[in-house]
Amino acid sequence: MENRFYNAFDSEPFGGGRKPDYRNAFQIDRDRIIHAHAFRKLQSKTQVFLSGEYDFYRTRLTHSIEVSQIGRSICHFLRSRGGPLRADFYIDSDLVEAVCLAHDLGHPPFGHSGERTLQELMIKWGGFEGNAQTLHLLTETIFQNESGVRGLRPTRALLDGVLKYKKLFREFPRPPSNHFLYDTQQVYRRFVFGGAAVPKALLLGEGLNQFKSIECQIMDWADDAAYSLNDIVDGVKAGFLNHESINAWADERAIDPEEQQHLDRLFHAIRTDRLEGVFGARIGGFIQASQLRERDNFMAARTNRYRYELVVGEAAQREALFFKRMANDIIFESPQLQQMEHKARRVLFELWQSCWNNYVEKGARVINILPPQVGRLINAEKTRQGKARRICDYLCGLTDGTVVRTYRRLFDLEFGSIRDLS
Repeated sequence: MENRFYNAFDSEPFGGGRKPDYRNAFQIDRDRIIHAHAFRKLQSKTQVFLSGEYDFYRTRLTHSIEVSQIGRSICHFLRSRGGPLRADFYIDSDLVEAVCLAHDLGHPPFGHSGERTLQELMIKWGGFEGNAQTLHLLTETIFQNESGVRGLRPTRALLDGVLKYKKLFREFPRPPSNHFLYDTQQVYRRFVFGGAAVPKALLLGEGLNQFKSIECQIMDWADDAAYSLNDIVDGVKAGFLNHESINAWADERAIDPEEQQHLDRLFHAIRTDRLEGVFGARIGGFIQASQLRERDNFMAARTNRYRYELVVGEAAQREALFFKRMANDIIFESPQLQQMEHKARRVLFELWQSCWNNYVEKGARVINILPPQVGRLINAEKTRQGKARRICDYLCGLTDGTVVRTYRRLFDLEFGSIRDLS
């Protein structure tokens, strides 16, 4: 049965050239993401704790899989509730799965520490943003070869689904540190909107960044649900969160009765060793806190993806925010993770400077320290900004382990051999 929620506008691929087969357009999107090199790399990129430190911690890959499961479940739950959705009019779970699997593709090694460092390094070269980098991968660097870049040729609905932020770097009154698109990505924003002019009112403040398709909203809430709860589970297993640290944190803030219930549930789950089960049930509650609401905007007449929006119950939003604050204050601001950020910053800064000295501001003696194909891409760029973006692409694409090995090969005299070139 045909799904009338979508039309040809939604499934049109950027760049064209797709051959039809037994799958629909959104299943092709999902399958191409799963088989992409950039997706496999997520297994060795930090979510909270350094990738590979312990087997049971989440990585960017396991997090992305969990987000995709929650996203699919939200689609099924919304469809089960009936109107306005029905058997031939529903949000495609394959499309939402593809959006969720892709949402972290552009994140660098060392998690948020790596992202902040690349933001600092790229601020005068057009900025770095994890979401914009995901778009960059999907449209320009996945399946790249030396004769040119091809990208994934994603559908309009997939591109729109990963665009949490739609405001360009230059559209801010001062250079932003996050939540923007690269200026060169205006062409993709124009494609997503089918050439329709963005209303001036949306360009004010954060209006355009909050203007999201229904699939993007589902991904965003699935992401919030996953990391607000699962970061707590990993934090307990890692020893950061225990009765003492949580009580000390709670004593420093005014805990209301609702938040106290969250704390009591957490303490009981820790005492009874039922953390996974209890927090798994909370994810189910977050899924069922979702509902659809019709809206009106400049895209609503063209696609149902903007005719409807996701509404999440306020209690679920407050619970997610409560646990995100707890994780940030106790885990991310801890000396241990701050030390990791210091180390990540040093590693990325020194690698950046070595790349810059040998491929941009070349001295009398140039050393080819990068893989040949990366060096050719940098050298082919005519501007410093273009070269900076290529260096950023290279560093961002490294996994936690690869970036450490690369750093040690360049700066540790006792590490590496001529055969260890990967």
